[in-house]
Amino acid sequence: MAGKKIFIYQLLPRLFGNKTPLLVQNGGIEQNGSGKFADLSDGILKKLKKTGYSHIWYTGVIAHASTTDYTSFGILKDFPEIVKGKAGSPYAIRDYYDVDPDLAVNVENRMQEFEELITRTHKAGLKVIMDFIPNHVARNYHSVCKPKKVKDFGKTDDANLSFSPQNNFYYLPGQALELQLPPDKFPVIAYKEVPAKVTGNDCFTNHPSQYDWYETVKLNYGVDYRGGHVNHFMPIPDTWLKMKEILFFWASKNMDGFRCDMAEMVPVEFWYWVIPQVKEKYPKLIFIAEIYNPTQYRDFLAQNSFDYLYDKVGLYDVLRDVACGYRPASDITFTLNSIGDIQSKMLNFMENHDEQRLASDFFLKDGAKGKAAMIVTACVNTNPVLIYSGQELGEKGMDEEGFSGRDGRTSIYDYWASDTVRRWNNNGKWNDELLSEDEKDLKNFYAKLIALCNKESALGEGYFYDLMPANYENGDFNSIGQFAFLRGKDKNVVLVVANFDHSEADMSVCIPEHAFNFFGVPKTDVGVATSLLADGKTMTPFSAKTPLKITVPPNSGEIYKISFLQ
Repeated sequence: MAGKKIFIYQLLPRLFGNKTPLLVQNGGIEQNGSGKFADLSDGILKKLKKTGYSHIWYTGVIAHASTTDYTSFGILKDFPEIVKGKAGSPYAIRDYYDVDPDLAVNVENRMQEFEELITRTHKAGLKVIMDFIPNHVARNYHSVCKPKKVKDFGKTDDANLSFSPQNNFYYLPGQALELQLPPDKFPVIAYKEVPAKVTGNDCFTNHPSQYDWYETVKLNYGVDYRGGHVNHFMPIPDTWLKMKEILFFWASKNMDGFRCDMAEMVPVEFWYWVIPQVKEKYPKLIFIAEIYNPTQYRDFLAQNSFDYLYDKVGLYDVLRDVACGYRPASDITFTLNSIGDIQSKMLNFMENHDEQRLASDFFLKDGAKGKAAMIVTACVNTNPVLIYSGQELGEKGMDEEGFSGRDGRTSIYDYWASDTVRRWNNNGKWNDELLSEDEKDLKNFYAKLIALCNKESALGEGYFYDLMPANYENGDFNSIGQFAFLRGKDKNVVLVVANFDHSEADMSVCIPEHAFNFFGVPKTDVGVATSLLADGKTMTPFSAKTPLKITVPPNSGEIYKISFLQ
């Protein structure tokens, strides 16, 4: 039976559907355009489903601060000095009950257009994940679409108190906000905030720097940070109640999951309280926590709260270092062991909107050199895998878009379009006509890798067996540049080998008898390893007395089906 492995495709509709060929640095929406919900047509959704993805994470859906003027639609105009870039950060929410008007063909019907996208996505057989941003809001938050019974954040706050459990924000009484922004870009700062609110990244000062999350304000969940981090959770803080209503609002629109931004900056007690309530009514919803502190991993998985956690500081960091030649491949073993029995709860990735592109000059400079890392990422366990739009095309992320400099990331702050994705888009055709041969080859590699993980039950649902200990003293296996493991289920066993070296590797892999006993496979004297990723035809014999001898391409890997001749 095929595995039920989750493959998530992350995309920003503003970037993904943008067809503008000639982009202007620091350009507004009038110059550079914006992708729309409507650009995610039945055709591209069906192609993503056919590739093997199970979920799409639509990033940047909820209305956030931007410099684009939508006052004619009843939306308040934002102050440029508290907006990052022209398009603004998707994580500086200005209205939790609205969607980004940039993404609508008809702004007045923007929520309907998003709901139609959800319907199209489900019709294509895909599930929908969206962001939930609980820790902070835009500095000038104001909801125009909230239900009548809902009061805005901060509406009933006592701003004379630096902290109150029933305030939605933290305040700095007697101090005005003093933004530390470049005077050549912002000679006049019109935005006034008295008293200053605490900035979103727990910055308790009235003069946050340009490197802080100065465009946001921190939400108050009842933790008195300046009073010894004392918790005030009874009675239930007002922010908890407001956030619960927001989660139910979006869950009611047939969501399948929430990726919760900076979840660890919100007290875990809130998650224990709210997630079970949401799951009681919507039991199939999944919750993914963006979290970077391994000491909190198990806390955030407890009490029917989060289903999956980011594995950034674990597997991502070690694979990045191994791929760049900074650490030995054997360190992957120690990283997996450090997570232990919760490995299946980790969300694996090699790219997302926060991280540098594999093909960027700051990482591997070539997307194809990320194959080895991606093979391990996708095949190492049963846990979900995330792929960021453009990753499968080798997008370099080396544009200097505007607010976002040339940093190896695709800007989330600017009106822009990724070159590779725009050419794949090809004016809505979503075909390979404008892609280079290297881009098509990489795209085919990702498609084949995902297909194998979905097809082979050993990869989708099987157990993991690390082969590194059995090969540390193997002179024909380089544990500095190579990594090998088995996955197996119901006597179906596959061997996965990754070669992080920049040259082709002739190697032998020792598979101990214990491994086959572990998977319940009756071992005979002669076995065959059939390659699955490269061509699915090459069969390599081996015996009980001799290791499996294989050749693996540089910066890549192979997956072998293991069988024994009876």
